[in-house]
Amino acid sequence: MYSIYTISRQYGSGGSSFAKLLSIKTGYPLVWREVINQAAIQMGSPELALSMIDELNLFNLTTDETTSLVFIDSIRKVMHEFAGKGNQIIVGRASQIILSDFPNVLRIRIIASKQTRIKNICKTKNVNYDAAAAQLEQSDSFRSNYLKKFYNVDWNDPSLYDVIINTDQVMIDAAVEWILHFPEK
Repeated sequence: MYSIYTISRQYGSGGSSFAKLLSIKTGYPLVWREVINQAAIQMGSPELALSMIDELNLFNLTTDETTSLVFIDSIRKVMHEFAGKGNQIIVGRASQIILSDFPNVLRIRIIASKQTRIKNICKTKNVNYDAAAAQLEQSDSFRSNYLKKFYNVDWNDPSLYDVIINTDQVMIDAAVEWILHFPEK
């Protein structure tokens, strides 16, 4: 098994379920919002954490460029602390980039077709098709812009990942089992 798994996921793809099941199967803690929360605590700014996770723009919070860059550096430091402990599953926040040079890391991307994602969002969020489609577009835009703005990369660039799993084709349970037996580099 790998010591660190990073998981990037499209909204509605089942990536969150994948991360939770991988955590159960490996016994590794799931690091998610903890990175953002600890970075905000270090900066003394909880509202900054909210603005950085508000991918659907529910709170309409914004931060200035300088504060955002300091926060991004704080996220990097916190993520390195978690990764330094080993045996972690780190979800999102550009972990596939921040930890790309760390040893024994498997960078995973979970994707699905737009139709599958909308169907999943309708079911899990109990919203209609149009609302789910709008949420999907907003989330994709936020995540793509975040990586472009702070890391100058295309979120959809396959070279950022070691494995890309399409949940249209692979069930989450099977994908987790496959990852558990994925050969180490």
